[in-house]
Amino acid sequence: MLQKFIATDFSKTTILIRFMVGAVFLSEGIQKFLFSEIRGTGRFEKIGLPSPEFLGAFVGAFEIICGLLIVVGLLTRLASIPLIVIMLVAILTTKDDVLMNQGFWEMMHGSRTDWAMLLGSIFLLIKGGGEWSLDKVIQVK
Repeated sequence: MLQKFIATDFSKTTILIRFMVGAVFLSEGIQKFLFSEIRGTGRFEKIGLPSPEFLGAFVGAFEIICGLLIVVGLLTRLASIPLIVIMLVAILTTKDDVLMNQGFWEMMHGSRTDWAMLLGSIFLLIKGGGEWSLDKVIQVK
């Protein structure tokens, strides 16, 4: 079963997507703790999510852990799953109001990073960590 989660191809360019997705999530996770009033608990409370104190730390921890795993390419497919969920929730909870009040193009402009992180995470779920990843090292053994 573990082999399915670490299976990857020989693509050397996947590292670019891994670094982009992993670095952004790692940074955002850290900021949820450093600036909890605007990035973590406070943000979650503002958008009306339940238990914002818990969710801020929970989501921040997942972003840090999964971001690190993706940067090094370890369990890349598995680590991408919570990040996909996080991005879907982020888009649904923060962009619906913009869509309804300011229109489609303003929503698309405001969600460009969200879409990039969602699609990058889906890419990693499909492809795995690539040639230069710890997944590849483990797969070979």
